[in-house]
Amino acid sequence: MSVALIWVVSPTSELCNRLGFLETTKLAALSKSRSFLRDSKIKNLDKKHKCESCYMNADFKGFWGLSHGKKQDLVSKVVANPSGELAVSSEQLIYDVVLKQAALVKEQMRNKEDIEVKPDIVLPGSLGLLSEAYERCGEVCAEYAKTFYLGTLLMTPERRKAIWAIYVWCRRTDELVDGPNASHITPKALDRWESRLEDLFNGRPFDMLDAALSDTVSKFPVDIQPFKDMIEGMRMDLRKSRYQTFDELYLYCYYVAGTVGLMSVPIMGIAPESQAPTESVYNAALALGIANQLTNILRDVGEDARRGRVYLPQDELAQAGLSDEDIFAGKVTDKWRNFMKKQIKRARSFFDEAQQGVTQLSSASRWPVWSSLLLYRQILDEIEANDYNNFTKRAYVSKPKKLVSLPVAYAKSLVPPSRSGALSKAMDL
Repeated sequence: MSVALIWVVSPTSELCNRLGFLETTKLAALSKSRSFLRDSKIKNLDKKHKCESCYMNADFKGFWGLSHGKKQDLVSKVVANPSGELAVSSEQLIYDVVLKQAALVKEQMRNKEDIEVKPDIVLPGSLGLLSEAYERCGEVCAEYAKTFYLGTLLMTPERRKAIWAIYVWCRRTDELVDGPNASHITPKALDRWESRLEDLFNGRPFDMLDAALSDTVSKFPVDIQPFKDMIEGMRMDLRKSRYQTFDELYLYCYYVAGTVGLMSVPIMGIAPESQAPTESVYNAALALGIANQLTNILRDVGEDARRGRVYLPQDELAQAGLSDEDIFAGKVTDKWRNFMKKQIKRARSFFDEAQQGVTQLSSASRWPVWSSLLLYRQILDEIEANDYNNFTKRAYVSKPKKLVSLPVAYAKSLVPPSRSGALSKAMDL
């Protein structure tokens, strides 16, 4: 189950033209400019692309989930599979990625000259195209994620544009398997999309929207691996419609939602006064992504069932005396209510963990994240208010409730990072 994003089809299609795609030839000057910029400014490009582990909704739902970040929990997740070989849990695989992303940021933070956002070095005639690319990303964000867009206006111009570029790429990626043309998408199409991703990371954007992201990754310590992982989540949607355990579902949630946290933290920035370990801030960002995706799943049970998909752990359904047939029947029973209560409790625990890290972000970046967290968490309340009928009733937060939540989120965003070191202690438990 992915999220509703914008269409992505052939760049020659009418829709792509509506979204403001450029012909490949129009991007020649801009592409050369980006390549020149990367060659002259990014000294650690090779290091940045050596992440070897393979491991984001309409309101940028997956904006920010490794939940159980305690070290001993991760070690305990190395188990034996039926063949007798050691198998590593989804949490450990994802934690490896977290450590690499955090190390990338810390490496550049040690040299302030590398992490500062530097002015563009552009070839004549390309600056206008790049500005147009970012403007188009902002328009898409404003159209499809109004609340989040408002929050980004508090960010510095460079960070704001970068977040817009990441948002648009994630929407386009998701729409490959969850949009109107999803039935025509094949694994080869996703392979081509990944090849385009690699090109834009190397300063060779294919179209206008790619150009904005290509510029972004040349300025901030953003690694390619989370982007590749999100594409892997799309591949899972093509080949898989059931998840036997929560460990399997957790990995899927990371792929399609938790990855956005890894993409976003380098852009949003960590508050200078924060004393929390960098990896703990990433963990909190990932937790919000997991929480949001679990909320998506619980909200969309009926919709997914009509597509023949069940994004609920099969073993937990069986333990509750339920099966796929009960979901397809769409009847709310006491068994279903009890099952849903446990699922909602788990989702809320991820939201609780995410809250610990939001205050560690730079002050200008906190409001959109707090808004996402508070508004999305309320969907769980609405599921309960609907008597757990997520078969025929779609839980949503009303506009009046949203208006009440935004000033609350803003007030929370003003709270500076705690100097108690709570996150640091949590990592050492």
